[in-house]
Amino acid sequence: MLTVTGAHRVLVDPRTERDGDVVIDDGSEVVTTLDVSGCVVTPGLVNAHHHLLQTAFRTLPGTRGVPMADWLPTMAAAYGRAGHDPELYGLAAAAGAAEALLSGVTTIADHHLNWPSGVSTDDTVALAAATIDAVRGLGGRLVFVRGSARDDPERAAASADAIATGLLHERAVGGVDPDGGLQFAVGPAGVHSDGEATFRALGEVAERHGLRRRTQANEQVDTAIALERYGRRPLDLLDEWGWLAPDVTIAHLCDVTDDEIARLATTGVTATHAPGCDVPMGWGVAPVAKLTAAGIPVGLGTSGGGSNDAGHLLADGRLAMQVSALVGPQLPARQVLGMMTEGSAAGLGRPELGHLGEGTAGDLCVWDVSGVADAGVADPVAGLLWASPGRRPRHVVVGGRVVVRDFRLVTGDEREITARLGERLARTPAAV
Repeated sequence: MLTVTGAHRVLVDPRTERDGDVVIDDGSEVVTTLDVSGCVVTPGLVNAHHHLLQTAFRTLPGTRGVPMADWLPTMAAAYGRAGHDPELYGLAAAAGAAEALLSGVTTIADHHLNWPSGVSTDDTVALAAATIDAVRGLGGRLVFVRGSARDDPERAAASADAIATGLLHERAVGGVDPDGGLQFAVGPAGVHSDGEATFRALGEVAERHGLRRRTQANEQVDTAIALERYGRRPLDLLDEWGWLAPDVTIAHLCDVTDDEIARLATTGVTATHAPGCDVPMGWGVAPVAKLTAAGIPVGLGTSGGGSNDAGHLLADGRLAMQVSALVGPQLPARQVLGMMTEGSAAGLGRPELGHLGEGTAGDLCVWDVSGVADAGVADPVAGLLWASPGRRPRHVVVGGRVVVRDFRLVTGDEREITARLGERLARTPAAV
């Protein structure tokens, strides 16, 4: 049993706030009490779009403000030099998960796109398991997305099927383990890298196991490649290939027309905004206000360290507000907070996430708003996003378990995690 008490403000969701204690029954008879006086309590944040492996490859020369056609091979070369093995995948995921928890993210959707060529299906299961074990070992929730980027369609589908069969609990429903700590999904990188055969093959795996589907679409390069290769826009292809449906979430959507937004709204898809990737790379800004006005649920994601360099979702929420005025009305803070909680959760098909109260997962963040960074702030909820770009939560709770206490990770040593990843990157492993 966990109780948070003291003079504070509680956001049950971004639209509903109250004063009072929060009690989370995690099934334990041990009572843990956190004094959260002078704080704002929010649901745990949900990062709807990450690439955890890229945590090991940040600020690489030649990866900033360049066309995607140049960025992709630069990143691929870096992966190749480091080698693909469970150790690297696990260490990169641990660093990304620790960073996430220390910035208030309790659930990460990891769209894993980079798989070594020529390895067995069992090898890909081991790589996925290393990522999953690292995140869950630190107490975070993970949505592992078996992605594809120019993979052989049949091999990608076989790998996805083996991961779903081997790593999900036998009582998993809709790709979600009974304890809610692991979810599995599938998703090609986009029409710029994968063809119809891959989309259909992974779609069949999703249908067989009841999984959600995720992809990326309508960044500028995605549109350009689709027009050059197929003479069609990306959403036309996704529709034809059966990937505009209520179980699909599409990340980015920077280059969309009003007609395409209306079309998306009729299909039931959800969207993910990733300004921390798209803005610094010059790849566009999603028209979030138009998407939400059309009734499309929109979540928020950081994307990966190869384009963002950070996994701080709250900071990206601030950026989302700042750049929104370039493509429409400025987004209010509560709406953006809703994107990184209930909006992201909707795209995962997880209504128990992104809220506080009875029947929810019991994930929460406690944000201290009594310091000088919040001096003069009239609205402490808006101040969460506006007033302190690098803000860390005081406490983070996942499923009733305290994983961050007094700004420090309880479930691991962040310095040790950082050092171990650095040591691994400094040596070249045996080829995989």
